[in-house]
Amino acid sequence: MVTKKETIPFSEKDTITKQKDIFIAFFRSGILGFGGGPSTIPLVQKEVVDTFKMMTDEEFSDVLSIGNTLPGPIATKMAGYIGYRVGGWLGLVTALVATVVPTVLLMIILLVTLKEFKDFDFVKGMTKGVVPIVAVMLGVLTWDFLKKSKKSLGWKVGTLILVCSFVGIFLLKLHPGVIIGLLLLFALALPIKKKEEGEEK
Repeated sequence: MVTKKETIPFSEKDTITKQKDIFIAFFRSGILGFGGGPSTIPLVQKEVVDTFKMMTDEEFSDVLSIGNTLPGPIATKMAGYIGYRVGGWLGLVTALVATVVPTVLLMIILLVTLKEFKDFDFVKGMTKGVVPIVAVMLGVLTWDFLKKSKKSLGWKVGTLILVCSFVGIFLLKLHPGVIIGLLLLFALALPIKKKEEGEEK
């Protein structure tokens, strides 16, 4: 049975409900994002796109792309922007607090605890065992983005961008922010080119 609360679009919710949803979304992402930014991204997407419907997949992709061109941790950048966008300045503070404070407290507790038990095999196995899970989450997110690029750009253009990005990042050792910045400039130039072609006709 679908409740009335679930049918209300996020933008139409009252302020208290919005702030509660923002806190829950980023608290769960932050507390479960083992390993930092890369592992947090799929969790944030799940919460803000699928669970709470704060934005669409395309809008999230834009936030992620722009966030990667700027300095600082990606998790806090996404939390700050998304929180502000859907909940104003209060939403920004709520999202940042939900992202940072729980993980800082856990880090202090865990580091003190792990310092005492770091030589135990089960502790070493626990930290190594999480790595494949993070790899799977990132793989699913990558495949999802590849499917979206096919719809918006087609396989040829999408593959060309993928290959150029791979060469730039892994072979030329360029910072990912540089690659994204160049692609954004290229994308901004395309509408102007189309407009000029239309005027010539």
